[in-house]
Amino acid sequence: MVLGAVGSLLLADGPGPRDVTPAPPPPKPVSASVPTAAVPMAGRSRWRVWPGHPNRKIYLHRVRRGDTATGLAVRFHAWTAELRSLNHLGRHANLYTGELVRIPVVLSAWRRDHPRHRARHSRPHRSKAPVHQTRSRHPWRHADASRAAVRRTIVRTARRNGLHPHLLLAISWQESGWQQRRISSAGAVGAMQVMPGTGRWISTYAGRPLNLYGLHDNVTAGVLVVKVLKQMTSGGRVIGSYYQGLGSIREHGMYRSTKHYVRNVRYLRRAIRHGWDPS
Repeated sequence: MVLGAVGSLLLADGPGPRDVTPAPPPPKPVSASVPTAAVPMAGRSRWRVWPGHPNRKIYLHRVRRGDTATGLAVRFHAWTAELRSLNHLGRHANLYTGELVRIPVVLSAWRRDHPRHRARHSRPHRSKAPVHQTRSRHPWRHADASRAAVRRTIVRTARRNGLHPHLLLAISWQESGWQQRRISSAGAVGAMQVMPGTGRWISTYAGRPLNLYGLHDNVTAGVLVVKVLKQMTSGGRVIGSYYQGLGSIREHGMYRSTKHYVRNVRYLRRAIRHGWDPS
């Protein structure tokens, strides 16, 4: 996730790593790391209340072959860090076929992408007044594009800016699972998880205002951030700065979570280079 206010990504000490621990990379063989998406509504008995956690509900899932913590979090609209903590998965987040895991589903995201199931998990409406539909306050564009479409957009935009697409694909998968309709708890937006302040700042490099809620502009913002970082630093610091901020790394060094993030992105980049394509 690109952090910080305007320009803070490069020049200042950003707010530090986000509250979501970077997701672990897919296990080998990489082709089996992300199972086919399934709708987790086989039975209402699988849902549990999570006291003290508004906008969350626990879904009980029986682990299948190929399931990973990252894959489950993406499929069921959950934060990987919460899933790992809730199930005490430890550092490597190992899952075993047949075991029952609790997935802390973010209800707002789940209802948005599964409107026909919304009523089942909403509180009863106390008023008899009709519910009026309102337009989203976000100017989404191509927000529900397929992962394949997001992948093509990243590849095309990276090449247009003289960058190899494998790194950008790895960052985007780590950040959002190649999904555009995503807003983190910190406010980062889209497939490249760009903060609004960073979006305004990087728009000066694009030469026009970028709409982070649009797929093309969101990817353009993320690609331009990486391009600028490559001009100012190199190696793992480029990846780490996308997550933590270059100014913060220069002053404090990489946080532990940032080092974990860099390892994950590098692993994903190698997997993509060798043909892994979950789209």
